[in-house]
Amino acid sequence: MGITALKDKRERGFLDGQFLIAMPGVQDSSFARSVVYICAHSPTGAMGFIINRQQELSFPNVLEYLKIVEEPHTAFLSEQARYFPVLYGGPVETGRGFVLHSDDFSCESSIPVSDEISLTATLDILRAIAEGRGPTRATLLLGYAGWGPGQLEAEISNNGWLNCASQDDIIFDPCVDAKYERALALMGVSPEMLSTEAGHA
Repeated sequence: MGITALKDKRERGFLDGQFLIAMPGVQDSSFARSVVYICAHSPTGAMGFIINRQQELSFPNVLEYLKIVEEPHTAFLSEQARYFPVLYGGPVETGRGFVLHSDDFSCESSIPVSDEISLTATLDILRAIAEGRGPTRATLLLGYAGWGPGQLEAEISNNGWLNCASQDDIIFDPCVDAKYERALALMGVSPEMLSTEAGHA
């Protein structure tokens, strides 16, 4: 499932707006110790974004690459824009950018994900952020995570993932290192408690 399916969907699946938290048995390097925010889940598949994996690129790098701001001018960006978080969203379409953001910003291409969070995948929002008129809370993600029909359900059944209600503070926190533990804490679980289950994943 991709961004087009998200735009076309009419009703929310039971995992929409939830966190997926990788169990210790997940060996795929893209998903080990990951927290994924699910944006769309339906019989045709699921898509979401890893929210705790930093990108090497900075936001000014992205603006320069896309020619939104020329290099000499990046020094004059606001502090918010200079340190705007850029994350690795997942292994699908890693050259494509998506912005998860609070619903106080909207343009024609913005798609509501939940009552408070929207997704925008066009340059309009990057320009707005660079100019200081973007959403209050946001993060840029390069790439996304996708699952085919029934694939995610099978992975959950095989003890690959825990799922729980998401929390905006965790999604938008620019400090990614503690997100795995914080997401587990929403369920009253610590990583040490999961280690005994690793053999079943």
